[in-house]
Amino acid sequence: MPAPYRGLILDFGGVLTTRMRLNGEAFERAEGLQPGAYFHALNEHPDGVAVYSALEVGDTTQEEWNRVIGGILGIDPTDLMRRALANLHPEPEIVAAAKRARMAGIKIAMLSNSFGIEPYNPYEDKGMWLDFFDAVILSEVEGVRKPAPLIYQRALEALELEGSDCVFVDDHRENLPPAELLGIRTIHHTTDPAATASLLDSLLLDPTPA
Repeated sequence: MPAPYRGLILDFGGVLTTRMRLNGEAFERAEGLQPGAYFHALNEHPDGVAVYSALEVGDTTQEEWNRVIGGILGIDPTDLMRRALANLHPEPEIVAAAKRARMAGIKIAMLSNSFGIEPYNPYEDKGMWLDFFDAVILSEVEGVRKPAPLIYQRALEALELEGSDCVFVDDHRENLPPAELLGIRTIHHTTDPAATASLLDSLLLDPTPA
């Protein structure tokens, strides 16, 4: 009996890559910032929250994000997104699991709340661009971001699959329920890529439904 799933939808930052928090902490050290300053700028400072939200849906530019976040942190904004993501790297266990799935005939999609793609394209820089995926769904292009239900529907449409055909992996628990409402099997990826990769193998390659 074939495996019950025909599609795999993967988040970018923190799933296909190493952990976002570790990357942010490394960025703080590299820029001589106080611990937590970068996360405060992104998640708590009102200007930082606003510009990041706008960037994710294509309502502002990466250059404006650089300017605003650089101003909050008091550092040079030049090419700031590239510097901020310098310590983000592909997660070998997850990438390998995705490759095994694709070799088995599973369609693979990347679904990401965007960091912007101009002038710095983090997806291309980290080796994860169009040639690896059957579909790429970026919130910047779609004009809607996770956890809005519409972006998950767009992912299904891009893969030409139903929700019940697919598995979705994200490192933010709040991004999972909208996918589940569409019938998608979800995995909350935390700090153990080997465990997530093993679960993906069992769901996508094992003919016995999990």
